[in-house]
Amino acid sequence: MAAEVAGKARESTPKDGLEARLAREITGDVLFDAFSRGRYATDASFYQIVPYGAVVPRSMDEALRALAIARDDGRKVTPRGGGTSQCGQTVNDGLVVDFSKHLNRILSLDVEGRTCVVEPGIVLDDLNRQLKKHGLWFPVDVSTASRATIGGMAGNNSCGGRSLRYGTMRDNTLSMEAALADGTLGRFGEVPRDLSDIDIGSEARALFRDMLDLGAREADEIAARFPQVQRRVGGYNLDALTPRNAPNNMAHLLVGSEGTLAFTTKVELKLWPVIRNKALGVCHFGSFYEAMDAAQHLVKLKPIAVELVDRTMIALGRDIAMFRPVISAAIKGDPDAVLVVEFAEEDQADNLTRLKQLGELMADLGFGWSNDKRKWGGVVEIVEPALQSGIADFRAAGLNVMMSMKQEGKPVSFVEDCAVPLPHLAEYTARLNEVFARHGTSGTMYAHASEGCLHVRPVLNLKLEKDVKAMRAIAEEAFAMVREYKGSHSGEHGDGLVRSEFHETMFGERLVADFREIKQRFDPDGILNPGKIVDAPKMDDRSLFRYKPGYRVTELKTRLDWSAYPGAGGGFQGAVEMCNNNGACRKLEGGVMCPSYRATRNEKDVTRGRANTLRLAISGQLGPDALTSDEMMETMKLCVSCKACRHECPTGVDMAKMKIEVLAARAASHGLTLRDRLVGYLPRYAGIASRLAPLANLRNHSPLLRRLLERVAGISARRALPAFRSDVFVPPANGVGPETGREVVLFADTFNRTYERENLEAALRVLAAGGYCVHLPTPPDGRRPLCCGRTFLSAGLVDEARVELDRLVAAFAPFAVRGVPIVGLEPSCLLTLRDELASLRRDGDASAVGAHALTFEEFLVREAEAGRLQLPLGAIGDKAVVHGHCHQKSFGAFKPVEKVLRLVPDLKVETIESSCCGMAGAFGYGAETYDASIEMAELSLLPAIRRADQTTLIVADGTSCRHQIHDGTQREALHVARVLAMSLDRAKTSSTPLPVAKEPSHG
Repeated sequence: MAAEVAGKARESTPKDGLEARLAREITGDVLFDAFSRGRYATDASFYQIVPYGAVVPRSMDEALRALAIARDDGRKVTPRGGGTSQCGQTVNDGLVVDFSKHLNRILSLDVEGRTCVVEPGIVLDDLNRQLKKHGLWFPVDVSTASRATIGGMAGNNSCGGRSLRYGTMRDNTLSMEAALADGTLGRFGEVPRDLSDIDIGSEARALFRDMLDLGAREADEIAARFPQVQRRVGGYNLDALTPRNAPNNMAHLLVGSEGTLAFTTKVELKLWPVIRNKALGVCHFGSFYEAMDAAQHLVKLKPIAVELVDRTMIALGRDIAMFRPVISAAIKGDPDAVLVVEFAEEDQADNLTRLKQLGELMADLGFGWSNDKRKWGGVVEIVEPALQSGIADFRAAGLNVMMSMKQEGKPVSFVEDCAVPLPHLAEYTARLNEVFARHGTSGTMYAHASEGCLHVRPVLNLKLEKDVKAMRAIAEEAFAMVREYKGSHSGEHGDGLVRSEFHETMFGERLVADFREIKQRFDPDGILNPGKIVDAPKMDDRSLFRYKPGYRVTELKTRLDWSAYPGAGGGFQGAVEMCNNNGACRKLEGGVMCPSYRATRNEKDVTRGRANTLRLAISGQLGPDALTSDEMMETMKLCVSCKACRHECPTGVDMAKMKIEVLAARAASHGLTLRDRLVGYLPRYAGIASRLAPLANLRNHSPLLRRLLERVAGISARRALPAFRSDVFVPPANGVGPETGREVVLFADTFNRTYERENLEAALRVLAAGGYCVHLPTPPDGRRPLCCGRTFLSAGLVDEARVELDRLVAAFAPFAVRGVPIVGLEPSCLLTLRDELASLRRDGDASAVGAHALTFEEFLVREAEAGRLQLPLGAIGDKAVVHGHCHQKSFGAFKPVEKVLRLVPDLKVETIESSCCGMAGAFGYGAETYDASIEMAELSLLPAIRRADQTTLIVADGTSCRHQIHDGTQREALHVARVLAMSLDRAKTSSTPLPVAKEPSHG
């Protein structure tokens, strides 16, 4: 089967066919190679269908041209936004048209009338960022708001967590402009039933007339069969066509149609005033059943949302670094479930009153902190905005938190968002858990208790036939229950490939026949995204699955430890398969992930795209040797190994670590390039280069040598390389600081030792002034200085990195086993001891070194909070702007930077909201990556530096970051150690030589 899939993936269309014509007539990307098609073969569902090709149009005219060309060629067309659909809506075997890169503008905005018109590719968060300055927002706040496009939300009739107050996408869509499959453009909006006084063409008039007649004909059947719950997004919205809804809005027929009826070009939206005040009540329950039963009562207080978080999600969240503090602050005891009740009235006093009433209501329902388990519970009140935001982020990440299980079985979406009337919610969930148990599994539940719409996912392994059969049986039993309660089997995430086949049992034969009639009337040739809503395949057709029958990964040699995961390559397979395509890596602001995507907006250059490519490669679906191919190198080229995905991806996909494996495999099969050798072996030749500094630096002063090195080594002639210096840092023979002071080890890394000794000297002064006895251990072999192996890892030279780390561990372990902190200045080097070291060595010495490794600022903050840090600091300026190193952010080590700088008297500290600086070690020096490097820096970092006046201090701990800032702005950035040393000087500390401490015999 793998060979068959590989053959399909390797197919290419003739150059004189569809691909060639698209390339001639469209300026946007035309992607027909196997690797690109593979990246568009999946969404956030468990399906995978390789498309014929993909197009990324630069304008709406080009999008419509692509539709026309595909139609001429007899190809299906699937419009795509963020590709985060959970039911397989955005996968098909025709032409995929990606709206998200270019078609993302606000076309018009009426602030007074609270409306706007947008292109369908605009991302919800981006839209709301632009609206916020006008006091407005679009409130269909889906959990995927950082990557969900308005077009995709309209296609699915998205709902969001606050639909109790604001309604669904349908309720907030005023009109749409769209093209039919034959290219006819039209405006779909509110119309009178007699179609009088509207200016539309004859074809549109005939279409609208047919639809309104169908609505009148079927009004009674629609009233009888359509579920009477707000969260009903299954099938076509026939109820929008009935006389009862006159005047009728034809756009509401397109909303929820999943791209099967028309090709949307514009969407007119209803806007709301931004929420200014909020209060949250976290209602705790010792019994899940009681929580579900209570929901119907809590909504009587008119909150804007009631969101469920169950025991499983709480436990998983406690294991995720970014959510652990939130859970610690918001969760009391050991609840079986919590309901997060949100009030957001204009007057905060009103919110606080309702919060008090919430506590009283919980007591009236019989809950108390001292009760037995069934009625144990109460309310934790949350009024702090920062904690409210943290809870919202945790809830929004619910799906992906659930997917973070490191096992073959994962929570699977197929009965994901059934909705039942609130009085039946407790009984429904109890019976559903019984269904899961009968089929040998359990489920996770979270989300919208206020609407009777829970995100329910049984844990299954869809690589196994028995689990696929269990999925089918669970679906049939669950949907039968939903019908019994007169609910909806599709309450938020649409139909797609998962639920469309069940429409007949939900709506009846007559209404399904109406669905087919509508599809035939709009799209008689079945061009637009066929197989969704009508004429769908079986939901358990394994030929459409991501893990098809016969899917397997052959054993492969890996260099790092992947044992936390299942599968081939010592667990490498399982780590790659952790990516569920949720698309969190596509966010455009906030955090760091994914800097290359933010610069290019290409699916190839996002963590998800790389993970999909790796999965296809190791499973043989991209042909032999795909893992080490040129195409794989192109896929990985713009990954800057920022490690943001390690921290920010809700399922923990660590692409920086995976890239090391790819580079190692490539080096083993293809050898090293000259640039790989120059970068990787830097620690080995740095000493020689320093002794020959004038000669080693000639390249920087000669345009000819710059061009020559670009040609032979791929190092950009537009960059000056860091200048070698002859006065490198040489650690003193003995320790520095008071002999009786608390001990600390300072790691003198290659970069600061070779290029910026001032940073190490400043750190020594600060530590000594703080009363610490500082050790600078030397390697036991007495040869070259210690190194973390970082540069070797960046070239895939894992064995060489291991050699360096072995030397480092031998020198540092005697201190670490005694509990002496190991402090470093270069984040990427120091944090290698907390990350990659554990993937190369699992022994006690390595674990001790990793456990005691701290960044300079982490150490100082820890000492300050323990009352042990006494530094006489003086004022040095009014303001400092700080750029955080990616690895600091990934390991939660950036907040200490801000805290330490705030120790400086009268210094206002402002953090630049930046992603990766774009230099990223050697990345910014590459001839082929220079432009991308600058694009990343220009997103926010360099503009922020240029806005800072000349008296403002620029602070950045990373060597690469400081070089990028200098190259881009001609401003000098300082390491925190130098800022503190300046502050010591201003406080008139002693300028006499530092006292020398004798090296302890046990060190």
